[in-house]
Amino acid sequence: MHVQQMIGAHPGAAAGVQGRASEALARCIEAAFDCAQACTACADACLAEPRVSELTQCIRFDLDCADVCVATGTVASRRTGSDAPVVRALLQACEEACRLCAQECGRHAHDMAHCRLCAEACAMCARACAEALADLGGRTH
Repeated sequence: MHVQQMIGAHPGAAAGVQGRASEALARCIEAAFDCAQACTACADACLAEPRVSELTQCIRFDLDCADVCVATGTVASRRTGSDAPVVRALLQACEEACRLCAQECGRHAHDMAHCRLCAEACAMCARACAEALADLGGRTH
């Protein structure tokens, strides 16, 4: 992945002025984009399932989680200026969305491989968000 390289190539980071991101935040950005893809694919696969009417909540969590992950990865990737409180809030929201999505997909994981894979991606992203939060100085409240 190019996350750490792109952040390191930022003029502010290269000059040592600002813009550096920790390894934990870089891992979180990667996990967030990976999770967004897994959630989007899982929602699509759920729509193709014969019992799609039973998967409404799973699809909703998948789509919400994907959106939160994309927003988190995008905002956390920005190095110009500083908006640590917003990044922390997004990391918290992402951790929670991923935790809930992992739980819901986990309910279907024994029958559907796409839900198992999505639950794994969500759990990994939730852990990465928690690690990045800890590295940034913890929770906002």
